[in-house]
Amino acid sequence: MSKKMSAFLHQRPLYSSSPESYNLSPRSRHDHQKTSSAAAFLSRGPALVLLLLSLLIIAGVVFPFVHSPNSLIFFTSRSSDSKWRSYTLSEAAAYVAKNNSLIVCAVSEAYLSFLNNWLISIARKKHHDKVLVIAEDYATLFKVNERWPGHAVLVPPALEAAAAHKFGSQGFFNFTARRPQHLLQILELGYNVMYNDVDMVWLADPFPYLEGEHDVYFMDDMAYVKPLNHSHDLPPPGKKGRTYICSCLIYLRPTVGAKLLMNKWIEELKDQPWSRAKKANDQPAFNWALNKTAGQVDVYLLPQKAFPTGGLYFRNKTWARETEGMHVIIHNNYIIGFEKKTKRFRDYGLWLVDEYATESPLGRL
Repeated sequence: MSKKMSAFLHQRPLYSSSPESYNLSPRSRHDHQKTSSAAAFLSRGPALVLLLLSLLIIAGVVFPFVHSPNSLIFFTSRSSDSKWRSYTLSEAAAYVAKNNSLIVCAVSEAYLSFLNNWLISIARKKHHDKVLVIAEDYATLFKVNERWPGHAVLVPPALEAAAAHKFGSQGFFNFTARRPQHLLQILELGYNVMYNDVDMVWLADPFPYLEGEHDVYFMDDMAYVKPLNHSHDLPPPGKKGRTYICSCLIYLRPTVGAKLLMNKWIEELKDQPWSRAKKANDQPAFNWALNKTAGQVDVYLLPQKAFPTGGLYFRNKTWARETEGMHVIIHNNYIIGFEKKTKRFRDYGLWLVDEYATESPLGRL
């Protein structure tokens, strides 16, 4: 989609208003003469009457908004919603992609502040223009596109916004289980794609760390310290019979191997549905998919010093100090709850929205 699309998408239909408030009677001492002239004009046919009424209606709708900029913005925003409902992932990807690459996140309304925090850190590395927000509810879709037209898309069906908030809930499972489907669709369109959770902050540009031409890149979610020159191969399975790779940061090239992994992930999620007894999320299924496609997919484990899990970066102060200056993306995991995550980011100087919201393409929400 052309970058001129935002101008088109924000054109609005004009709504009718009654012409009764307009005074059609002339006020002068020649009332009788002018009334006769008007009657003669109107007698020329119903087409002229309709034309006159149409002009009056248009004037009645447009002029009040011209004199009230705030009203015009509201009018424009409200009538734009239907445009974004039909905006497709294919159109959004074509509009946002740079050098055939996208950065993608999936967000529901409750996470908008974290989205903004993440965007500030990406904007500082000059990669925000290729960010596509996959909105999981219409409130997020409309809010993002109102502030940043074209950078949000909703892949139906929309989820219930409140259902996806609590980690371990069925709503959270339904939210995260859509991830491989979104990524597979983008790969099928032929794009390279980096996925991030939005409880992350970029401290440096991650793209120089995507060495080689592998199918898939990811980070370990284990908190134990690895050697600085550790292997980039898939780690061996742990006690549960599978690896513990994080599904929060994944980079994929549109290869056969990457598509195979996404399809396997989708299969594993179907085989391991959420239940009250087993409150699943997407990550175990991702690791089973990695283990079951080992040897068929060319994978690359990102360096721990640059992409540490939250359980290491926030909990091991000695390691964090010894590797200072090497960190690229920080993930605020190993903690549950909006308030706790926000406080931790603030404590470490990583909650940027309080002072630097203007650096985000969304501005201050």
